[in-house]
Amino acid sequence: MTSATSTPVVRSASGRRRTGSIAWHVGALAVLAVVLYPVIWVLGASFKPSKDIIASIDLLPAKPVWANFSGLADGISGISISTFFLNSLTYAGLAVVGVVISSSLTAYAFAKIGFAGRNLLFTLMIGTLLLPYHVLLIPQYVMFRKLELVDTMVPLVAGKFLATEAFFVFLMVQFMRGLPRELDEAARLDGCGHFRTYWSIVLPLTRPALITSAIFTFINAWNDFMGPLIYLNTPDKYTVSLGLMMFRDQEGISNYGSMIAMSLVALVPVIAFFMAFQRYLIDGMATSGLK
Repeated sequence: MTSATSTPVVRSASGRRRTGSIAWHVGALAVLAVVLYPVIWVLGASFKPSKDIIASIDLLPAKPVWANFSGLADGISGISISTFFLNSLTYAGLAVVGVVISSSLTAYAFAKIGFAGRNLLFTLMIGTLLLPYHVLLIPQYVMFRKLELVDTMVPLVAGKFLATEAFFVFLMVQFMRGLPRELDEAARLDGCGHFRTYWSIVLPLTRPALITSAIFTFINAWNDFMGPLIYLNTPDKYTVSLGLMMFRDQEGISNYGSMIAMSLVALVPVIAFFMAFQRYLIDGMATSGLK
């Protein structure tokens, strides 16, 4: 009697779990389709003639053409697209180096060194996250113009070397505070100063946080449009984001095919950079850098 009544209950519970699993997977696939739609649209549009990109409603081209990609070899207004990519790589590379060095040094000071006013300064640094980026544009531009540094990379990367990225400093501070203090004490007993402790003990253990900061810094610098638009005036110094704008002529007519093709090519360095370091990013999230 008991066995007969329990069997339908077990089947009912199993059926509900199966229905819930199917509904969850269907919902996940629907969200995935929404997320991937712009990527598929850009991929399909890069193989369409410019006149069909706006007029056609087809997601993928009926007859793919390679003219958009082959036309990139001719450059834009006499400037090779490799120039734009080299400028973007220079900007992103310097930004990564600056953020990793300055933010880690500042984070070590906040996390490991006790000095007067440390909590106040840390609070003020976190408070800078509340400042809108646009509030600082005009005074920064006036300052760099008086220093005759406009139309150079200096205004774009100077702040990266001065630990102005409060979010990454905060990320590393929280990470370093989780490291065992016994390591600092052992290093001090061995005669290590602050810099040796930072370089030989703390920095290797903070590698996941450093790589996380490097990934986001690279992506932000590579996709940055506002900064180069304000400070760079010479087309030879344009980054990829500004180079895309050059596909529009003076009459407002855009070469959509080549623009989308270059946009697709511009995604390659970002994806490659992320794929190269994603293992460390996942490792940092899973283990917090402690073995």
